Amino acid sequence: MGNRRTFGPKHEHPVRGCAHAAMEFPRLLALLLILLDWTRPGLPSPIKPICDPRVLNHFIQEARDAEVTMRSCREGCALSESVTVPQSTVDFDVWEKKNAQEHAREVQTGLWLLQKAMNLLRTSVTNVALHSHIDNTIRNLLSINNVLRSLNIEEFTPPASTEELEGTWTVSSATELLQVHVNFLRGKVDLLLSGAQACQRDAS
Repeated sequence: MGNRRTFGPKHEHPVRGCAHAAMEFPRLLALLLILLDWTRPGLPSPIKPICDPRVLNHFIQEARDAEVTMRSCREGCALSESVTVPQSTVDFDVWEKKNAQEHAREVQTGLWLLQKAMNLLRTSVTNVALHSHIDNTIRNLLSINNVLRSLNIEEFTPPASTEELEGTWTVSSATELLQVHVNFLRGKVDLLLSGAQACQRDAS
C-alpha cells in the first residue's frame, strides 16, 4: 500500500527520530503478520498475498489517519494551489459496463493524479507533524502502483496534460484532497483489486 524516501532536515532531533521509527515499526509489523498469516499451510485455493483485502485496508486506515491529523491542524497545513483529483464516487451502473482494461486505466490515472497532488501538498505544508503522514501517503501510492504491476496490469503512461482527462475535478484544500484519497482507495481501487483475475481463488 514502496520506495522509502526521507525528507526534512539533515540533522534530525534524536528523540524525534526515535518517535518516527516507533511509528513505522507497528505498520511494517502489521503487514508482515498479514503475509505470514497468508502463508499458513492448509489454506484452500491460495491467492496472491497482495490480493488479501487486509493489505488495502491497512493503506485505507493510514489514509484515514492522515485525514484526521489534517483536520486537527491549525497552522502550516494549507495547500498552495488547487489540484486536479479523480472523481472518488462510484457509479456502479457505469463501472459494470466497463471492461477490466478500462477499470485499470481509470484507477491508474487516479493514482497518478493523487501522487502529483500529494507531492504538491508536501511542498506546501510546513507543519512538521503532517510531514510523516504525507510522506507515508506518497510511499503507499507508489506501493499500490507496484501492486498493479504485480497483477500483470498494463504499464501506465501518464498523459501530457490533465486538462483533457475525464472523471476529474479540482479541490483547493488539503482536507478535501485527503478525503478524496480515502474514498478513492475505498471505492475504485478496492473494486479493481477485488475484481482482478489474478485475485480470484481459482486463478492459476
